[in-house]
Amino acid sequence: MNTIEQQLWDYIDGNLDDSSKKAIEEKIESDAEIKSQYEELLKLNLVFNELDLDEPSMSFNRNVMESVATVPAPVAMKTRVDKNIIYCIGGFFVISLLALFGYVLYHSDLNMPKFDFNVNLNYNLDQYITPTVLYSFLFIDLVIGLIFLDQFLRKRINKH
Repeated sequence: MNTIEQQLWDYIDGNLDDSSKKAIEEKIESDAEIKSQYEELLKLNLVFNELDLDEPSMSFNRNVMESVATVPAPVAMKTRVDKNIIYCIGGFFVISLLALFGYVLYHSDLNMPKFDFNVNLNYNLDQYITPTVLYSFLFIDLVIGLIFLDQFLRKRINKH
């Protein structure tokens, strides 16, 4: 539906304010095509008003509810999966993994390399722990503590 048609329907139904109503009246008077469209919509509106709406019988609701009650409730489909199929699929994957593991063992050198593990634990802590780091750590702890305190107090208030 285009905008002029929507505006004409709103004009026919009386859903427009005064300024929009005057603008549509001017369009109808000035444009012959809009006037013919307006007249067609008026005729259609009259036909719609003359139609009688069919109403269901008084017992329609009861009849529908009774027919729904007689239909059996759908049952979840119970399919049975053969356990042999699952065992075959699982066996295939186990055999595939064992074959892969055997291939890796066959093509690998089982000599363990000698680990030379020299760890130097002589750190200059004064280089890493500066007042800025310490203040930052304390600030973060303070913020976390305030968050936990807020949660604790909110839970306590909600209980009361």
